[in-house]
Amino acid sequence: MKVLILEDETLAADMLESMLLELQPEWQVISRIKSISSAVEWLESNPHPDLIITDIRLLDGLCFEIFEKVKVEKPVIFTTAYDQYAIRAFEVNSIDYLLKPVQPEKLKAALAKLHVPKDVLPDYNEVLNFIKSNKTSYKSRFMVRLGQRIIAVPSEKIAYFYSESKLTYIVTLDGKKFPLDQPLDELVDLLDPKRFFRANRQFIVAFDSIAEIHPYFKGRIKIVLQPKSDEEIVISSDRTPEFKKWIDQ
Repeated sequence: MKVLILEDETLAADMLESMLLELQPEWQVISRIKSISSAVEWLESNPHPDLIITDIRLLDGLCFEIFEKVKVEKPVIFTTAYDQYAIRAFEVNSIDYLLKPVQPEKLKAALAKLHVPKDVLPDYNEVLNFIKSNKTSYKSRFMVRLGQRIIAVPSEKIAYFYSESKLTYIVTLDGKKFPLDQPLDELVDLLDPKRFFRANRQFIVAFDSIAEIHPYFKGRIKIVLQPKSDEEIVISSDRTPEFKKWIDQ
């Protein structure tokens, strides 16, 4: 079996490949791709693999764009932290939809479906109804330390999160700053994607905090936040298309 992995986080791709090859040592991961544009180019230039495992959110947008541009008739397993995309996932040739962090037993069960005739697979309408009725809510507040006290900071009052020297901080819309014991990579899965955007490896910004947007060199975008950040915030050319869609939704 030849497998194509679409995942924009290197660590997540490493873990997924390791888990997959532990379950199926004779299989081969033929490529790992981080963006929609690269995936489309690869699929148009190479024989399609026996299986595609893809994160729904890639560097430059949602992976569904790939299947709109390239006809893929091979089975697909989706991985994501956002269960609101389940319906679209099953509209593609999906055999399973795994919520992150992917567990080995869940991946094993998904791979087993490759050998099950379609007429005996579960009723995915029931799966979708279950997902709708058990939809994950996003984090509404963060508990932070203020001197000897612990206080709650509501998500709607947060302007942005940023990392510095391996520490994470919250900055609120009124300019207050608090340390937080969670890395940005974990926060992404807890925040409402309609309100927050991962601008780069150092910043997650709220829509309400964006004061100015400027074109930058080589197809990149520079944003100015309010309250102001000490660091210049530049969005890469790979993430610029997704940012434009996010800001205009």
